[in-house]
Amino acid sequence: MKRLLTLGLLLASGFSFSQQLPQYTQYQRNQILVNPAATGAYDFLDITVGGRYQWLGLSNDAQGNVAPRTAYLYAGNVLKNEKVRYNPALRISNGPIRNPGKGTGKLKHALGLQVVADEYGAFQNLQFAGMYAIHVPLSKEVNMSFGAKLGLSNHSFLNDKAQVLSMIQSTGPDAAYDNFISNGLSRMYMDIGAGFYIYSNKFFLGVSSDQLTTDLVSLGSGTTNFMPEMHFTVTGGYKFQLNDDWTLQPSAIVKLMPPAPISLDGTLQFEYKEWLWFGSSYRYNMSRIGTSANAITGMLGANISQRFKIGYSYDYSLGGFQSYATGGGHELMLGFMIR
Repeated sequence: MKRLLTLGLLLASGFSFSQQLPQYTQYQRNQILVNPAATGAYDFLDITVGGRYQWLGLSNDAQGNVAPRTAYLYAGNVLKNEKVRYNPALRISNGPIRNPGKGTGKLKHALGLQVVADEYGAFQNLQFAGMYAIHVPLSKEVNMSFGAKLGLSNHSFLNDKAQVLSMIQSTGPDAAYDNFISNGLSRMYMDIGAGFYIYSNKFFLGVSSDQLTTDLVSLGSGTTNFMPEMHFTVTGGYKFQLNDDWTLQPSAIVKLMPPAPISLDGTLQFEYKEWLWFGSSYRYNMSRIGTSANAITGMLGANISQRFKIGYSYDYSLGGFQSYATGGGHELMLGFMIR
């Protein structure tokens, strides 16, 4: 029982004081997920699917699983983009094709689509959104872009995954809980986001916001209110050329959802001949109630062919969750590039 109560307190602190949007370790190569203005930064159709399983090993509900799980799909493409001719010089001898460069030095418009399914404990969120971005050249090497996202989010309470105190202690029915679940367990909210992004092939800097309408526009009957809050994200990174084969890119992502504590990820990523990359990051949650969300991560990825890229990352939890989330966290993404 002591272990059960401790786990309950940790989950309460993690879910009540943390941010509502999913966590992504591989944000460097999936910036559309955190900033709509990044849509169309590359001059090709980019389709990426991925999944994240956080705090693996954490289990305490009727189905044996309360660990957060996220799946996503996004696509982005530049409108009326000129076909990029294949250049044999871009290939590595007997190896995969190199990373494509970002398209700068010209005005362009881009459209995108994003689908995210997120489940944590007894809560589930399904999001469908469309994105638009306009990219304005500042010079031949640097562009800035403005983007917007418009969609709907369905928030649900999964009562079959919930255990209230009366169930655990077998004290009989809980009238308040029974009334709660009888009044509707799902609501739909309008989801509006916006972002600014400035980038080149050497650096990027972005600022974005999500859930700007909070719960102002909602659909569905029932009294359940999931109270979506505004989120703000800042990203930045710079690529250093170490020699002809190696580059080093330090980057960071800062996330804020008042009154939740600020979350900060600092990442160092090495890249070999622009097709193989690996790195590590440290996630710090500036909370006064503990370090349950802190983690050390490692990542690895590559362009496995001219069309496909793959990436994997592993999160090792620190602080209060370490004793329960013994399996850490896993994130896998697969990208399809149509040039």
